Amino acid sequence: MEHSITIRTGVNELAATLHYPTGSARETAERCGRWPVLIVCHGFIGSRIGVNRLFVKAARRFSAQGFLTLRFDYGGCGESTGDYGAGGLDALIDETRSVLDYACSLDCVDLSRVTLIGHSLGGAVAALTAVRDHRVKSLALWSAVAHPHYDIVRIVGKEQYARAKPGQPVDHQGYLLTSGFFDSMAMQHPLEQLRKFTGDVLLVHGKADEFVPVDYAPLYRQTLWQRNGGQCDMVLVDDADHTYSSDSACRHLLETTADWLAGMEKRKRDWNDWTI
Repeated sequence: MEHSITIRTGVNELAATLHYPTGSARETAERCGRWPVLIVCHGFIGSRIGVNRLFVKAARRFSAQGFLTLRFDYGGCGESTGDYGAGGLDALIDETRSVLDYACSLDCVDLSRVTLIGHSLGGAVAALTAVRDHRVKSLALWSAVAHPHYDIVRIVGKEQYARAKPGQPVDHQGYLLTSGFFDSMAMQHPLEQLRKFTGDVLLVHGKADEFVPVDYAPLYRQTLWQRNGGQCDMVLVDDADHTYSSDSACRHLLETTADWLAGMEKRKRDWNDWTI
């Protein structure tokens, strides 16, 4: 069962789709009480649909597994109102927290099982949100950006970036990006800040990623190993590009994430049984 909803955040209205657990997974979740929730954060100038419907496939796969899954469009993307990047990276974090507000307000949500799934720049936003918001208990980072300013400038192009002046945004694929947007990227360092997060983290990256270096996944893992708590798992997918556009890459990504989510659920059940 899927519902289209609108989530208000500041001056913007974020278009979102909520996927309820389906079939036998729904019945199992209902017997166990409240449901775990997943929130999907898309990447730079993306949408809640994703390339080749990646996020639609993901949400349906995970809802069939028993997770309440919420995917949404950032302001100025997809069907949401607003201008993308108008408030910089902080605005993307604030919008993610507004989506968290909505999800955590639902009576059917288990607040001890809240996971953010972030792809590309959405991975960096998810990581930065998790550091700031203790409601986030775990993270799945797919091909996550590690150095927002460097990575986005490289994607947009250095010549185009150089043309961004105060009051003179640059046009990138129809999105008007301001100098303030780029400046905000330089102020955030998810690779370093994530060491403050104590929850479990899954890192997945395609070995054939043409936009975000696959080396970022081991860098994130190295940072996460320095923490006092939380587990970190990493999987590198052969022949997978940045958006996991082939059928085999997409299946590998979703199966890896589904197995990781199932493992977390099992550890939680085992822990609850032991404490009882």
